[in-house]
Amino acid sequence: MPRGETPETKRGRATSRDRQQRRIFVLDTNVLMHDPTAIFRFDEHDIYIPMIVLEELDAGKKGLSEAARNVRQVSRFLDELMGSATKAQIDKGLELPTAKYTNGGSKKQPSTGRLFFETKALVGGLPDTLPGHGADNAILGQTLALRDEFPDARITLVSKDINLRIKAAIVGVHSEDYYSDKTIEDADLLYTGVQELPTNFWERHGKNINSWQEHSRTFYRVQGPMVREWHINQFLYQKDSNGLEALVRNIDGNGAVMELVRDYRNERHSTWGITARNREQNFALNLLLDPEIDFVTILGPAGTGKTLLTLAAGLAQTLESNRYSEIIMTRVTIPLGEDIGFLPGTEEEKMEPWMGALMDNLEVLTQSQEGGNWGRAATNDLLRNRIKIRSLNFMRGRTFLNRFLILDEAQNLTPKQMKALVTRAGPGTKLVCLGNIAQIDTPYLTETTSGLTYVVNRFRGWAHSGHITLVRGERSRLADYASDIL
Repeated sequence: MPRGETPETKRGRATSRDRQQRRIFVLDTNVLMHDPTAIFRFDEHDIYIPMIVLEELDAGKKGLSEAARNVRQVSRFLDELMGSATKAQIDKGLELPTAKYTNGGSKKQPSTGRLFFETKALVGGLPDTLPGHGADNAILGQTLALRDEFPDARITLVSKDINLRIKAAIVGVHSEDYYSDKTIEDADLLYTGVQELPTNFWERHGKNINSWQEHSRTFYRVQGPMVREWHINQFLYQKDSNGLEALVRNIDGNGAVMELVRDYRNERHSTWGITARNREQNFALNLLLDPEIDFVTILGPAGTGKTLLTLAAGLAQTLESNRYSEIIMTRVTIPLGEDIGFLPGTEEEKMEPWMGALMDNLEVLTQSQEGGNWGRAATNDLLRNRIKIRSLNFMRGRTFLNRFLILDEAQNLTPKQMKALVTRAGPGTKLVCLGNIAQIDTPYLTETTSGLTYVVNRFRGWAHSGHITLVRGERSRLADYASDIL
């Protein structure tokens, strides 16, 4: 260590040196199939695409699945980048216009990264411990050869295949997962939609308080330092039994307007015979029954009442107040995007096997109807006429007017699929997304890259959207105990 140099200075000098070191990222096929814009997301660094990756992309371009669509988009991007480039220009590397694709063209930044293809045979073989000649081994071999070809550069294999990353570590190749599609760094940091107020809240924020009533609703205007931490349509509460439960309606600098929430735990305010059993369920019903909120996201583990509360709110607003013309319920069928099969019947009959949760909750909502068996049968016929089951496969190009649209199992959607669905909503439509990000079945999707996480984070603070995370299970004592110990 040079004289007078501290460890912090040494680390800073090392970091600066690492930043100046050339970095080459070798992209696996699954990265491009997962995110077609991945080639534009590595800033000033170089990207290398082996020939075997192009072969796999060509093999996966056919079909109507989301992966096939992404492959075709990658091919269009590569064709646009190639343009009329000569062989010498391709060997030198194609410039990557990162700002054009990742920032929507709003910010033009100089691009220093280049895209390289496998244009010549590189010497460098795999160890004998890796038998076979599969695609993964070919990509590993190319990465090892690149490391020998450019000893001064840092070569990184980027793949969403865990097994390939394990093999890369065994043979000494530096590998990483693809992180650019992450909405947040950690699922624990996801916005919950609620915030507990400290016991001294009124002492710090009650000096210049104003209160008034409009249409039997109570409002407060408060000012103070905590306001800067709040978001529009966020719930605030105090733990004591008679504590404040309010919704942030507006934020202006250090001031905010709060509205006291309606207590749906009271039998007088029951919704289609359903009352909230805890604070979070009460907050969820306030969002679901608010005509000013067009987009609602509800997260929570199994048994917290997501589907039951949403259906009750939808039935009340469709059959009682006629705010919506009908309820449309859909969910992700795994594998998403593939044909739902040659089952007999209509689209609705084919979707029924996936809609067990809907049927179970409808039984709960209709069992309390008066009139005996005949009355319940008449109610079921009425509900079937006003509740429609639709497949996500046929959502493209549609526009839903004055509908109460429920998307169940939304955690299995990618951000791109979620955008395609949310943009189907027309005037007067309310969209409710339900899901549990701890139960993701779609390959290569995680808690931080799920489309549900994406919309929760992006819609936070919009005046016509709301989010709540349910935490308490209300299904049964058996289910609650099992979720704790199993």
